[in-house]
Amino acid sequence: MAKRVAVVLAGCGVFDGSEVHEASAVLVHLSREGAQAEVYAPNIPQMHVVDHVKGQPTPEQRNVLVESARIARGNIKDLATLDVKELDALIIPGGFGVAKNLSTWATQGKNCSISQEVEGVLRAFHAAHKPIGLCCISPVLAAKIFPGCEVTVGHDTECEQWPYAKTAEAMKELGCRHVNCAVSEAHVDARNRLVSTSAFMCNAPIHHVHDGVGKMVREVLRLA
Repeated sequence: MAKRVAVVLAGCGVFDGSEVHEASAVLVHLSREGAQAEVYAPNIPQMHVVDHVKGQPTPEQRNVLVESARIARGNIKDLATLDVKELDALIIPGGFGVAKNLSTWATQGKNCSISQEVEGVLRAFHAAHKPIGLCCISPVLAAKIFPGCEVTVGHDTECEQWPYAKTAEAMKELGCRHVNCAVSEAHVDARNRLVSTSAFMCNAPIHHVHDGVGKMVREVLRLA
């Protein structure tokens, strides 16, 4: 039986939704490993819409589920319908949508709140001892919900290669153990069954990001 993995998206586009290359890499690696991806997104308005050419917000309004359907080629379900009993694992790609639509990390950092629906899904998989894979910025969700967990967002010292390293410090302040990892690596928290990889938290060639996502996917499936 193929393992069934929920992939939760947060829109479409790095600045206001799911990072498209990370989401695509997750789906490619799941397919390569013979797993069945089931894509979900919350049926909610986006925090805002960003013009990805100018990098500036626009007056438009868009829906997270509708935008996520672009990545899923229309094969997507409302997150409200997810049943953890029917699934073997959960993966959440990164992108600013995680910090804007699934939580308020973008505006409130460690003092953020997480969407009630998203938090419920994360807690359900955790309680069922089913693995959770997290890319890029999405490990902050685990840091907020599961104190004492171990995750990576890459490195904790800011530099040209690691422009978002201050995220690691905020996570540590939440009681999380941050583990420095290269972009092509993934960290496994066996106790909490969490697997994380830094992806585009690192200023790295796209194929290195793709390799790290693949490592995360394989570890998630190993634990499933």
